[in-house]
Amino acid sequence: MRKHHASSPARHTGTSTRHAGAPANRPAYRHGRHELGQNFLTDQVTIAAVVDLVARTRGPIVEIGPGDGALTLPLQELGRRLTGIEIDGRRAALLGRRTNRSTTIVTADFLRYETPSAPHVLVGNLPFHETTPMLRRILRAPAWTDAVLLVQWEVARRRAGVGGATLMTAQWWPWYEFALARRVPAAAFRPRPSVDGGLITVTRRDRPLVDRADRADRADRKRYQDMVHRVFTGPGRGLAQIVAAACPDLPRRTVAQWLGRHGLGPTRLPKDLTARQWAELYALGAGVRRR
Repeated sequence: MRKHHASSPARHTGTSTRHAGAPANRPAYRHGRHELGQNFLTDQVTIAAVVDLVARTRGPIVEIGPGDGALTLPLQELGRRLTGIEIDGRRAALLGRRTNRSTTIVTADFLRYETPSAPHVLVGNLPFHETTPMLRRILRAPAWTDAVLLVQWEVARRRAGVGGATLMTAQWWPWYEFALARRVPAAAFRPRPSVDGGLITVTRRDRPLVDRADRADRADRKRYQDMVHRVFTGPGRGLAQIVAAACPDLPRRTVAQWLGRHGLGPTRLPKDLTARQWAELYALGAGVRRR
């Protein structure tokens, strides 16, 4: 995981509850975070694994959904500035009383929270039913350098490209590296979920694979992601047919030569491509469509 120095705090768009009671204008959730889709992490081995992964990074930490502090309290022992974004005002207030002065607990919904503009590290045990929107929010957020995330096991495998890449992974691969750290048994949570969890790391690339060398180009990202979507959802029985249909301006001979250079048979599928193969396909001109 990449190391990066930073010390800027998170920008608060919620209510800070460090060493304070629950805000009067925010209702406490009477039934706790399980009503919000959360399963509390209780397994000390998994907690230690998360902290160890975060310890390999540098910079302020932003924790998504700290709950009762199972990760927060050991994370603050790393001696770095820590901001916890907790949607449950009651739990945020209680946790705020237990943390030290370098830790701030903010009552806010992470999906609407304005993350810091300076480099930072994201960590969190994501609510299983909110995994996809939270991952989309994370991938679109600026400035963070590393993320250590606990999600559903199958989601973790798919994001890391185990057994083949998914559309979401392929669309973001040029900007991020995804890795599967470990499987987390359902018994590690309370209440116990019906499925296992998976611990993944996401690292922002120092140099994106498809952006221009001088600056990050949002237009490049949109063109690239549109291309990936067309290829993943296009008709055909293999890459040769699929790419020909999805990228009609790309000569079939060029596609055949590209497949041959990478040892990809014509019947291989989009899920079989690596990050660099996707980037090379885009560089060939597959991201350009005839008007």
